[in-house]
Amino acid sequence: MTALIADENKRRTTEIQEAYETLQEEIRQSAVRAGRTADSVKLIAVTKNFASTDIDAILALGHTDLGENRVQEMTGKIDYYTSHDQFYNWHMIGTLQRNKVRQIVGRVAMIHSVDSLRLLKEIEKRSAQADCVTDVLLQVNISQEETKHGFTAEEIKPLLQKREKFPHIRFRGLMTMAPHYDDPEQTRPVFKAARQLQEKLSKDLNLPDFDQLSMGMTNDYHQAIEEGSTMLRIGSAIFGSRYQ
Repeated sequence: MTALIADENKRRTTEIQEAYETLQEEIRQSAVRAGRTADSVKLIAVTKNFASTDIDAILALGHTDLGENRVQEMTGKIDYYTSHDQFYNWHMIGTLQRNKVRQIVGRVAMIHSVDSLRLLKEIEKRSAQADCVTDVLLQVNISQEETKHGFTAEEIKPLLQKREKFPHIRFRGLMTMAPHYDDPEQTRPVFKAARQLQEKLSKDLNLPDFDQLSMGMTNDYHQAIEEGSTMLRIGSAIFGSRYQ
C-alpha cells in the first residue's frame, strides 16, 4: 500500500511539473508574439483547494508566486511553509472581507482584489498598526457586470488623487476579470480597456510604479498577455480540476 501511494504521488508530481513547464513555455511564446519579453509576465499559481504536496511540485522547480482566494486557506499555507523556513510571495486574489484584513497584512506580497473605498481604508488602518506598507491593485469592473466586484473606471482617478491619505498603501496598478466566453477572443476589449486605463492613470498622475495589470486566467491568458497583462492568475492549467 505504501509503495502504491508513493507511486501515485510521484505520478501526480510529474503531471503537475509537466503542465507547469508547458504553461510557462506557452506564456513565453505569447509574450514574444506580442513583442514582449517573457519576464514581463508573472505567473501567479492559484493554489486554492490544492494540498501542499501539489504545491511542492512547482516549488521544486523554483516557482515563488502563489495566489489564494480565501484568507483562512492562505494563512494556513503561509503558516505551514514558514514553519519549514520556506518563504514565498503570497497574493490575495479573491474577495477580501474587511474583518479578515488584519490576518494578512504584513504577510502577503500583494492584495489584488481591493474593490471598495471601505476596504482600502481598512487596509490602511491595519497596515499602520503593523508598521508596514501594503502593495495593492485596485479591482476595476471594466465589463460592468453586476455579478463582479470592483470600482468603475471613472471612480479610480479621483481615488488616486487622494492617495496621500493612504501612506501605508502602495498603489501598484489594476486587476480585472473578463466575462467567461466560449471564445476567449471576446475578452480582448475588456483587457485592452484595462490596460489603457492603467497607462492613462500612470501618466496623468505621474505614478511610474502604477505599472501592474493582473488579468488573465486559464481560459483567456493568451489574450490577456497580448493586451498587456503583467500578472496571470492560473490554477487549473497547472494543477488540473480542483477537489471538491
